[in-house]
Amino acid sequence: MIGNIASLNFQSLEVSRAKFLLRIFVCRVRAVQLFFLAMNSWLKTGLDLIYPRSCAGCGCCLAADDSHLCWECKSDIQIIVHPFCSICGDPLQGRIDHSFTCYHCCESRPHFDQARSAVRFRGILPRMIHHFKYSFAFWLEEDLAELLLACCQTHFDSAAIDFIAPVPLFHARQRDRGYNQSALLAEALARRLRLPCRPRAARRVRDTLTQTHLTADERASNVHLAFSVPRPSVVFGRRVLLIDDVMTTGATVNECARALKQAGAAQVLVATLARGG
Repeated sequence: MIGNIASLNFQSLEVSRAKFLLRIFVCRVRAVQLFFLAMNSWLKTGLDLIYPRSCAGCGCCLAADDSHLCWECKSDIQIIVHPFCSICGDPLQGRIDHSFTCYHCCESRPHFDQARSAVRFRGILPRMIHHFKYSFAFWLEEDLAELLLACCQTHFDSAAIDFIAPVPLFHARQRDRGYNQSALLAEALARRLRLPCRPRAARRVRDTLTQTHLTADERASNVHLAFSVPRPSVVFGRRVLLIDDVMTTGATVNECARALKQAGAAQVLVATLARGG
């Protein structure tokens, strides 16, 4: 009897000790997080003093806040609102008071379940995205990610998404460029939505021509079977949010969605920063 009581007391002490150590660990982790947040804030302040901010759109001087766009350039951004195709999200001019599916989606149903874009590829957006994509303009990530976040919060339920994945670059192209802009956007969005990001969920298995000057049919042919899923178990039965920077005809995201669906993904949603091009 006494032995049992002593054993219970010992177990209780061990549990209390474990809880105490866990609290210390959590406090230390939080302290480290606060330290790096403070360092990031101080670093931004220091850089703003040395290199004053200018608007990424018009070049005017800005106050030292978190944005790299002045209010006038922000107002120039065209947010995509209804009406648009219920499947691919392609916006239409005019007034339509009911849900509709565009001609292209009726003729050939996409492999993704839904696609939505934050803004139109007009005004200051092409230059911003070009700098972010090719000129290491990483300071634009916050502004671009916030646009993408607003789009996803408007059109998708984050609780119904298992993880976020970017459209991958071919390995040689990513090595030459140094980074994948879609992966940067996907990771920034994942942090904001508190969702896992799987940058290697899909892989581009062959290099393709740039899509910029190709027709819709040429774009589809250019990326046909350009993607694979190296570990199908990662996507099997999962609901995936696929991220890219610009969606024009949708050929690239559609082909990537095909690979994800063939690997067993239960659902593939697509979110892009801009639509058109």
